[in-house]
Amino acid sequence: MKYTTLPNTDIKVSRICLGTMTWGEQNTEAEGHEQINYALEQGVNFLDAAEMYPVPAKPETQGRTEEIIGRWLKKTGRREDVVLTSKVAGPAEMVIHIRPRLGYHKEAVEEAVNKSLKRLQTDYIDLYQLHWPERQTNFFGKKGYTHEEEEWEDNFREVLENLDQMIKAGKIRHIGLSNETPFGLMRFLEESKTGLPKVITVQNPYNLLNRKDEIGLTEILHRENVGLLPYSPLGMGVLTGKHLDGIKENTRLSLFPQYKRYSGEEAVKATKAYNDIAKKHNIGLTHLALAFINKQRFVTSNIIGATTIDQLSENIESINVNLSEEILQEIEEVHKAISNPAP
Repeated sequence: MKYTTLPNTDIKVSRICLGTMTWGEQNTEAEGHEQINYALEQGVNFLDAAEMYPVPAKPETQGRTEEIIGRWLKKTGRREDVVLTSKVAGPAEMVIHIRPRLGYHKEAVEEAVNKSLKRLQTDYIDLYQLHWPERQTNFFGKKGYTHEEEEWEDNFREVLENLDQMIKAGKIRHIGLSNETPFGLMRFLEESKTGLPKVITVQNPYNLLNRKDEIGLTEILHRENVGLLPYSPLGMGVLTGKHLDGIKENTRLSLFPQYKRYSGEEAVKATKAYNDIAKKHNIGLTHLALAFINKQRFVTSNIIGATTIDQLSENIESINVNLSEEILQEIEEVHKAISNPAP
């Protein structure tokens, strides 16, 4: 395994992060625990969770993923061996069951942190993230920004103050964002310069079919020393190549058709082109897709997810795959011809 540190900290993390959003829905508790044990054996020490998990968000399963992790922590006593993240849910109809008044106001943040700590059976969370912006902007599959009138008012400073209280209470160590835009990241960074905690990571979708953050966000990441934590690095499984002849049964795309942005006509066309590159160079498409992300300088850790140990093993092995300049150039040619088909 290869390691780095979370930006602006001395916290050592593996360059591969274990995503957990299937635990409690597609994966049982026993399978979740098996995945943690296997990942740790391979040197992975970074786990990513959220209060809304597992997905899709449902009242009857909400919080189950954190509970699965919590029971593993209690059973093994290995809290110091893992770097743990979680997220507070923002306002959205899909998660209205979590609390009556969603958002990042003081009461919501405090309640979310305390409930996550209880489910995780730990005293602290290493990295706590805002799952998506409160304001209307282009995330969750929207490529461009269209301005709409809304009730939201600029509250970046207030949100940082709320998170700062959790840090001072010792309940969280550092903060990050998720599904955020360059505007949102810069506003949080501006406010932090007055003595409030600095955002150290952004967790956004990033893969061969969705490189939109290279357009504006990555310059900020470099210049402000903020790390990217890519999620959906395989585009909900599309970039494994298993859906090239149609969506397979009992997969995320078949079980949850609402996550369809990676299986559109242009996305499939691009995936076939990347698959041709992989075949030409005797590399699996999964390894090609993940290795591309692993090599990016602005990436702190690549969040992989799997429903089987075989998938998990293949994903983790990608850390040892190096792509030649020829392969990288061929990837760029496809990207130039079919740019960001699945934002």
